[in-house]
Amino acid sequence: MPEAPFRETRFGLVADVDGWFVLNARESRWRDYGPMGFNCNFEGKKRFPQLGINVNVLPRGASLGLYHLEGHQEDFVVVSGECVLVVEGEKRDLRPWDFVHCPAGTAHMIVGTGDEPAVVIAVGARGGRAGLRYLVDQVARDLGVSVETETTKPAEAYASFPAPARTSYRDGWLPDF
Repeated sequence: MPEAPFRETRFGLVADVDGWFVLNARESRWRDYGPMGFNCNFEGKKRFPQLGINVNVLPRGASLGLYHLEGHQEDFVVVSGECVLVVEGEKRDLRPWDFVHCPAGTAHMIVGTGDEPAVVIAVGARGGRAGLRYLVDQVARDLGVSVETETTKPAEAYASFPAPARTSYRDGWLPDF
């Protein structure tokens, strides 16, 4: 397998072809999701076919998305900061190095809660949107991450949110260890 070359964009580097590569998150292209924070997925024009991975920066109140379940496994590691997990209608506080495993069909969402932004790595199996449902839940609603009406359509679930915008990495998003 050859090494994938990078393409320089005004927001950072991307690899648009198959092949292995090494890319520092600070040099990669990011997205600004407004009230849902910022993330880097390391992908170019083509999505990774089997596994998605995101580095997420969650200021207080920002979330990875809306409370949902799906037909594929997702896992999360809190690298820094404080968060709360809503899972199956329950709240769990998260701190650095907590690992969250969500088998297919587990309703979940993570929300930043600390004074400093949280950094959360999210990993999920790919395979389409089969089984995806955005759920109404009171605990999630109290945290601002519940839909008003259950839906299987992301466009309906996120209709009130601004479209994400490409951005470059901003100093201070990721901790120095």
